[in-house]
Amino acid sequence: MPDKTSTLARRGPIIISRHGKPALNRDLGPKLHWHEYIDWWARYEIGPLAEGQEAPQALKDMVADADIVFASGRLRAQQTADSAAPHLKAQYDPVFNEAPLPPPQFHGLRVLPKTWNVMARMAWLTGHSLDGESLSEARVRAKAAALKLHEASDDAKVYLAAHGWFNRMIRPELRKLGWVCVKDGGDSYWSYRLYEYRGS
Repeated sequence: MPDKTSTLARRGPIIISRHGKPALNRDLGPKLHWHEYIDWWARYEIGPLAEGQEAPQALKDMVADADIVFASGRLRAQQTADSAAPHLKAQYDPVFNEAPLPPPQFHGLRVLPKTWNVMARMAWLTGHSLDGESLSEARVRAKAAALKLHEASDDAKVYLAAHGWFNRMIRPELRKLGWVCVKDGGDSYWSYRLYEYRGS
């Protein structure tokens, strides 16, 4: 039976999940140069979920009575929202897109995409952006994303399907607005967090 989290409160709750497992597997080869990884990441960003997946029942139950559903502008997040909350058409918004992964320009190095993911995230966090969105710009976007969720939650239960790292960036911005995480499901594919409003 669905978990009917109350919508009688003035705001919320808000549920934020990570997308399901993508079709493009970061653990598989071949090993790539940094410029080849840029192409790999571009394909990852537009790609779908791996076939044969369905949202876990716990997530389906949690969002079964959601009043508003959001997904990022990426297909993998949109398919996640469709699977978890089929009762509502998700509103797609790139404000919830994943933070970029610009690889450092290590010439001569060939490694798996998963290794580039780690190195690119570390480089991005220290100011490397390859002319893309910077950390400071992404923080501004995370603030806007949190505010969008906050405003949508007025007498409404809100569900967002988005991305691992950017979901982390939204978290402190929600706290500033008075939201508390009361259920932490971690950061794996299909995982979710439940937030309740306690006032700013």
